[in-house]
Amino acid sequence: MISLFAKRVGWSLVTVLLSTILVFTAIQSLPGDAATQILGQNATPEAVATLRSQLGLDEPAISRFFSWLGGAFTGDFGTSLLDGKSVGAEVGRALLNTSLLAAVTILVGITLSVVLGLLAGLFRDKWPDATISTLALVGMSVPEFVVATVLVLLFSIYIPIFPAVVVAGQDASLAELLPSIWLPAAALVCALSAYIIRMMRTSVIDVLDSDFVLTARLKGNSTSRLVFKHILPSAMLPTLNVIAMNIAWLIGGVVVVESIFNYPGIGTLMIRSVQTRDLPTILMITVLSALTYVLCNLLADLAAHLLNPRLRFPRSAK
Repeated sequence: MISLFAKRVGWSLVTVLLSTILVFTAIQSLPGDAATQILGQNATPEAVATLRSQLGLDEPAISRFFSWLGGAFTGDFGTSLLDGKSVGAEVGRALLNTSLLAAVTILVGITLSVVLGLLAGLFRDKWPDATISTLALVGMSVPEFVVATVLVLLFSIYIPIFPAVVVAGQDASLAELLPSIWLPAAALVCALSAYIIRMMRTSVIDVLDSDFVLTARLKGNSTSRLVFKHILPSAMLPTLNVIAMNIAWLIGGVVVVESIFNYPGIGTLMIRSVQTRDLPTILMITVLSALTYVLCNLLADLAAHLLNPRLRFPRSAK
């Protein structure tokens, strides 16, 4: 376990570094920079050159990247090129808002997905399986922005229960965000659940056909004991990676859904930062997103080792 953990941490650091290099290179290749975005198209070349010098954009790209990287290793991600505020504080507020949205989505979505996937697998080729599988297929096929638009039409216009957009800004409190969080969370649950349900159903069917489940049945285990002690833990093993990827997708910032509902999270901040070429903010969001992905995958691998004795003790399993 310690060796596995050390290797994964090493590769995680490499992944984060490569992600920042790729994003930095991609932003540098875009036309224009923060100076031209701030001053607009009618700015004189002299004004653009002056602002570029003030923002440090006249320095070589490689020099700026290593300067940013050195600060990032000490926890200083620089200041926003747009307003001069601390990038860490700004991204931190957006991350808290996205984490709140993700927490609601994870709590509802994963619980619902595991239960529905389990039911679909247990009632294979029967009406519960057909209904759940059809809903999951629709969820996989329909884009998030379509689901979000339909939810707004239903529950903000036709039946005005929830607000259509979030009017609070980045500094909004929990009380201000809570009434507006349910429609974005519902849209994300639809996108999140579909893949987990399909994976869970497939895993349950595979486990049901295995020899150890047949042996457990022959020993006279009750249905509830069979499901919760044998089928569910084994079926969760291949599903963990899918769950981990979906959690990372949520924490990293769901750009489309946050944009539609004007939710002040990481996704909305990233769009604004790309539009204004605010490179320090983009790079910090990249680091957070990459760290979230590798951390979720690492936790999924560790959970798989804890659930599966054959992974913890490979020699004794032979």
